[in-house]
Amino acid sequence: MNQSFHFAAALCVLVSAPLAAAPTPTEQRMIATVDQEQGRTLSFLERMVNQNSGSLNLAGVEAVGKMVRAEFEPLGFDVRWIPLKETGRAGHIVAYHRPRTAARGQKMLLIGHLDTVFEPDSPFQRWIREGNEGRGPGAADNKGGIAVILAAVRAMKAAGTLAGADITIVLTGDEEDSGNPIALARRDLIAEGKKADVALDFEGLSRDGPPGAERDMGVVARRGSMGWTLKVTGRPGHSSGIFSAQAGYGANYELARILDSFRRDLTDDKLTYNVGLISGGTTAALDEDRIRATATGKSNIIAAEAVARGDLRALTPAQVERTQAKMRAIVAASLPGAKAELTFDEDAYPPMAPTAGNRALLARLNQVNADLGLARQEEQDPLKRGAGDISFVAQDVDGLVGLGPASRGDHTAEERVDIPSIWLQAKRAALLMSRLAAGKR
Repeated sequence: MNQSFHFAAALCVLVSAPLAAAPTPTEQRMIATVDQEQGRTLSFLERMVNQNSGSLNLAGVEAVGKMVRAEFEPLGFDVRWIPLKETGRAGHIVAYHRPRTAARGQKMLLIGHLDTVFEPDSPFQRWIREGNEGRGPGAADNKGGIAVILAAVRAMKAAGTLAGADITIVLTGDEEDSGNPIALARRDLIAEGKKADVALDFEGLSRDGPPGAERDMGVVARRGSMGWTLKVTGRPGHSSGIFSAQAGYGANYELARILDSFRRDLTDDKLTYNVGLISGGTTAALDEDRIRATATGKSNIIAAEAVARGDLRALTPAQVERTQAKMRAIVAASLPGAKAELTFDEDAYPPMAPTAGNRALLARLNQVNADLGLARQEEQDPLKRGAGDISFVAQDVDGLVGLGPASRGDHTAEERVDIPSIWLQAKRAALLMSRLAAGKR
């Protein structure tokens, strides 16, 4: 990446209140275009929402991909469908726009996803307009984000700033339920991240504060997410011998010791470690998907087997490594008569650490906010966001999250997109991307 850009951008982070400048005539054209095309953008969002694209609905995800292709190709994008049936998922859209002349600015990677959490058997299937909100599956997460990308790029096209922009768009088809192996499922996204200077993620806009006084927040960090499995064995026997040298403590007490030690001893800032599933008894086992557990046993038999499933969410790779080492040490200090094994899933989402480069990008966005007469976006606490696709490129490129629309009820049958926020976010994105493309500091 351009080192002079990083030095200048880092200085911007130190400026708490950017000096506002009126949008240029070109930028005013982009703003006007977003407003003029509101109906067109909303109609496209409605069509996407009404096409089911649950992560496991491979044909539905591909159908939304075809809708997207039809919108971006006329804008000069080379749109490709990357099939990934071997991962158990449909595939991804990758769209390229290369500048007509030598690029002066940053190579941008835009990230979103085609799939939703709502499969074809969900009763939640259709778009409904309710005043300034649109209710429907994926209305915000993440079809609303795709609508923002499209509105912003069309505005750039109308104003002439798209011609000089080097943009790659990756819309994954399995963000909500990733395919396996994850290395293959994220292969193309990771490859594009290595080529880019800037990554912009169009997941939803975060708003914090009391009702009626929420503030738009900037997101420069996301915690990673990693599953873990704990399996414990003990000596079976009559309960009358529990705690004796011959019988030991059994699997259930050892499981309880380990989990409570996690609670007491893992105290890093921004770190969480949930225990979502527990089973123990004479026998205990997880199903193939590791989302159901079975057990057998009696109250007068010392438990011979116990199992637990949980997740670990950390802010930096170093924090992940440090926490894993502590967890392994806790597991190794077994009670008499018991033995435990801790394993971590390979299909983990890495963290997106809050780097100086990410903060510099937020400073660039806040200059756009100042010029548009909008309030400054402060950093949101990473505890308030889950893991996301941008994390797979976070070690290779500076990034910013939350460029999609605001919403409420995501992942439920009450998912609603704040329609005016689509226009707001499209204007922010169009100006930010045009300035990045032009190499403006």
